[in-house]
Amino acid sequence: MLDPDWPARHTHPPSNLPPENLPASRIANSAPKHRATFDSGRPPHETPIKSRGSSVLLSPLHPQPATGRPQFEPAATMAAAEQDALLRLRQAIAAQQAFIPSATADAGAAEVPLSQASHLQFPDQAVSLAIDLATRFISNDSPVDLRSIYFAWLNRELAIPEYNASATTLNEQLAAAGSAGKVHNLGFIERLDLITWLEGASEESEYIKPVSGDAADAAAVVPDAAAGAATSVTQTRAGKGSLDPRLASIYDGERKMGDRNSVLRGIKPTDFSHVRKLALPFIQKKPSTSIGSNPSLSINPKGPTRRPDPIILLSPSASSLLRMSNARSFLEDGKFVPPDAGASTASMLHVQRTIRAIDPNRPMRFILVEGSEQFKPEYWNRIVAVFTTGQAWQFKNYKWSNPDDLFKHTLGIYIGWRGEQAPDVVRNWGHRVVSAGVDRWRGEGQDASRFRDKEVVETLWKAIEANMRAKGWKKDAAPISI
Repeated sequence: MLDPDWPARHTHPPSNLPPENLPASRIANSAPKHRATFDSGRPPHETPIKSRGSSVLLSPLHPQPATGRPQFEPAATMAAAEQDALLRLRQAIAAQQAFIPSATADAGAAEVPLSQASHLQFPDQAVSLAIDLATRFISNDSPVDLRSIYFAWLNRELAIPEYNASATTLNEQLAAAGSAGKVHNLGFIERLDLITWLEGASEESEYIKPVSGDAADAAAVVPDAAAGAATSVTQTRAGKGSLDPRLASIYDGERKMGDRNSVLRGIKPTDFSHVRKLALPFIQKKPSTSIGSNPSLSINPKGPTRRPDPIILLSPSASSLLRMSNARSFLEDGKFVPPDAGASTASMLHVQRTIRAIDPNRPMRFILVEGSEQFKPEYWNRIVAVFTTGQAWQFKNYKWSNPDDLFKHTLGIYIGWRGEQAPDVVRNWGHRVVSAGVDRWRGEGQDASRFRDKEVVETLWKAIEANMRAKGWKKDAAPISI
């Protein structure tokens, strides 16, 4: 509203009156006297802009630079924002505009499969971008090309296995077409972050590198003039320009609202690299279970109170009635099943048995293996029994390859069918080889006929116990030499 005394003082204001002699509005006259002023006496946020004999008083809601000229983005910055592939794609998705792969950069080019495309067309924007253009999305410290971004958006609804299969198929098609391009297979978290940003559900992404300079602000500028003032305010709130103190106090009292992404993911990226270092020992590939790598086979790994586990050698022969697949069932449960009924690829087994003559309070753990290829020299002092079929080739890699020498140091066990005599070679090895027979297998459901299996097992364990006691096994120590 104009000053009420205006008609009395200026009934006919001359046309050549200097702009600075025109009266200011009530807003200017009612400004507090203690506010900082320029030479003209006006507060800095009400500096008039002089234009052809008139003055326009700027509102605090539209802050401008001290020069009095409206603030516009440089042409170079606008060009950088317009050429940004990610922003182009996001704007097209927000406006529900089409974008299609094409074989040429010509406007109106027909859509082709992604494996044959060289450009990505934005028909509504009359823009064509190279399909292998590097974007600001960073994965494994390298930029991801536009082809991979478009592919991720195209297959955003697919589950991880289907997405990986589609990426592999597209790479094979690109290779068949002679293209050097390749789809970057994004991880699940990277895909989720990218899709969330492209949909506009999130304004930040830890994988997207910021636009250089002020291009990020220029990307927010829309062509129509009605949105220009809002963009200027947004830039001011982001710290890109001067902000009126009164407006800043209003913004400080605002309650910032968040969506599910800002609440769950936070407002800034968090570095979890230290967690990865802590978890690395737990997620590393588990070493294969073997004699050489198993700590239970080493002599006294935890001090003098740690008793090493005794070792039982099984026959690797295919004709042996006791193999890795049925040894535990036989020695622990006292039930014999055919060795091929539960074929096992394990190279080592553990069975437990209480040896009352050595340690009546806790069971001992026995290690069962078929071969000695990975044996250390000290392991041979822990051998308590060797199961054999009578074939001498079994002892070829043993410390004592001669059967007569072997069974002077440890106990030998032969298992055959009940009613059949042991081979002559086994009987010739003497009393150090115990022979036992089990009933023939009659099939499933005949458990009632297997009651004598436990008698055989108890006989074998008594022989093993007697051999261990004779060799010097104690409650907390293994024999130094057998």
